[in-house]
Amino acid sequence: MKGMSLFRALITLFLISCGSNSEDRKMNSWLKTPGADEVRINDSFWTPKIDRNREVTIPYVFSQCEATGRIDNFAVAGGLKEGKHTGERYNDSDVFKVIEGAYYSLMETPDPALRRYADSLVTLIAAAQEDDGYLYTTRTIDPVNMAPGAGRERWIDERVSHELYNVGHMYEAAVAHYHATGSDTFLNVALKNAALVEKEFGWGRREIAPGHQEIEIGLIKLYGVTGEKRWLDLAQFFIDVRGRGGDYVRHPDDSRFRVYNDSVYLQMHKPVLEQEEAVGHAVRGAYMYTAMADLSEATGDDRYLEASKRIWDDVTGGKIYITGGIGSKEYGEAFGEYFELPNMTAYTETCASVANVFWCHRLYRATGESKYIDVLERTLYNGLISGIGFDGCHFFYPNPLESDGSFERAGWFDCSCCPVNVARFMPAMKQYIYASSEDQISINLFISSEATFELNSGIVGISQQTEYPWSGRVEMKVIPASENQRFGIRIRIPSWTGDEPFAGGLYRYITPQTGQTVVEINGEKGGYEEKDGFMIIDRKWKKGDLIVLLLPVEPRFIVARDEVTADSGRVALGVGPIVYCLEEADNGKVREIKVDPDTSPEYIFERDNMGGTGLVLFNAVMADGSEKQVKAIPYYSWANRGRGEMIVWMKTK
Repeated sequence: MKGMSLFRALITLFLISCGSNSEDRKMNSWLKTPGADEVRINDSFWTPKIDRNREVTIPYVFSQCEATGRIDNFAVAGGLKEGKHTGERYNDSDVFKVIEGAYYSLMETPDPALRRYADSLVTLIAAAQEDDGYLYTTRTIDPVNMAPGAGRERWIDERVSHELYNVGHMYEAAVAHYHATGSDTFLNVALKNAALVEKEFGWGRREIAPGHQEIEIGLIKLYGVTGEKRWLDLAQFFIDVRGRGGDYVRHPDDSRFRVYNDSVYLQMHKPVLEQEEAVGHAVRGAYMYTAMADLSEATGDDRYLEASKRIWDDVTGGKIYITGGIGSKEYGEAFGEYFELPNMTAYTETCASVANVFWCHRLYRATGESKYIDVLERTLYNGLISGIGFDGCHFFYPNPLESDGSFERAGWFDCSCCPVNVARFMPAMKQYIYASSEDQISINLFISSEATFELNSGIVGISQQTEYPWSGRVEMKVIPASENQRFGIRIRIPSWTGDEPFAGGLYRYITPQTGQTVVEINGEKGGYEEKDGFMIIDRKWKKGDLIVLLLPVEPRFIVARDEVTADSGRVALGVGPIVYCLEEADNGKVREIKVDPDTSPEYIFERDNMGGTGLVLFNAVMADGSEKQVKAIPYYSWANRGRGEMIVWMKTK
């Protein structure tokens, strides 16, 4: 399988490994994601961010893992160095995540120095593994004096120990390593550990679910690479065993979330197929809802998919921010009640945005419905990339929608899951731009790029050129393998071109849209039908055929439902998929600014501002009663110029 791209290989092995009914279902229903070697981004918005991740963020995160002892823990556990365990019980996972990001990056851009360094870490991890496959550095180093929450013995405090969570991220890193290098060195470490987990857990053995979901995704990826159904069965066990026991009493030395209702916090209050609401820890939940969709794809059992979709509807109906962020409660990093969406204390963890993108993408591939990409796009352009600063080495853990000036980016955290999650996400984000079926290509995101697809009719190339999100003009050149090759092209109609930013009815525009969405094929308008939020153009194509999409990128004010008391009497501002905010660096104190929703904002693009950005100018009433013009910037860009007030939801006059 060497040389086969990660995503194509996963799809191929899913088809090979499942029974005929499942195979027919996947081939007919689930959209395929193009392989890593089938898409190349050359985009003015995203390419600099991906390059910064490779050149700055990944090396920086590795250096922090060294400085904080995360990497030394593996050397000490492997007997290669003297010392004690340093840090938290879940720190192993940070190393696994940034290694995954490094190998994704290597698949995109060769870097011999990065390859040597990442390979050296794989050697350390292999050395730290115990003879039976166990891998958990804090227990291996000193089983008596372990990090708080690790548990007195293996597995007995699994709902808090993160033993399974850690290795789930190792499985994902090992799969990335395998596809980037063709070597099974790391994969064998992962499989040895998975075999031990299989021996310990299952029906009639330890009937315990992990406290922090993640291993389910990792196991299904191992299944995709190896074709061994045992890993799929184990993933299904970990999903099905949830909700079958009573409340769990948290280990007394883990005080972070004490007195929280553990069964709800851990999504163990009901079996997953009976769950209808998003509750508990937002990252854990979104990882689980993602794995449920993965399980449906791999097995053909749609019950898990339907449950995941029900919960997604619950989130978009009343538990998601205008930025796409999820998890409103600081206490427990958790989903709140319906319409509980505070702005100053909004938690909206960066990791939760990463997980939300994973989840939305799975549901989109299962259904082909644009509403899932609408939320994916909004999260991607706002709540996710807000988590990393322009310098590539300062980060947000929570992402509030209002600040009194005390909030700022940090270079690292004791719990640094967010920086390493961004590091692994960025080089793999191109997988979301396109999808395909046997006879159709779907254009989901508008990002300058080139891609190739294998359809029943033959090879097809697509080239996108655009200045999106700052401009709504998108040019798509079609390059079929032969003249008059027939296939369909689906182009997403973004929800922000309509009456609401995304489906669910939680938010709506109050500024009328003046422009229209227009599609031209070789200079002629029309020639398409609409279905599931996509324009579908089905015809015989010739080389050089040009599709031009014109989207109305213009400032529009947004209101929330009346039940969202935090946003009552307030408006937010959006331009296309981008949410805007007011920051003190541009306007002075902003939290008491009042705006007239009937005003007509001016949208401008400044190429030399923050790497090139769209800005919005409008008149507002300041706290002292004076009126002046204020400047709104994209939400993702705030807090890059020092401390200061910031606000997304502005008071109205």
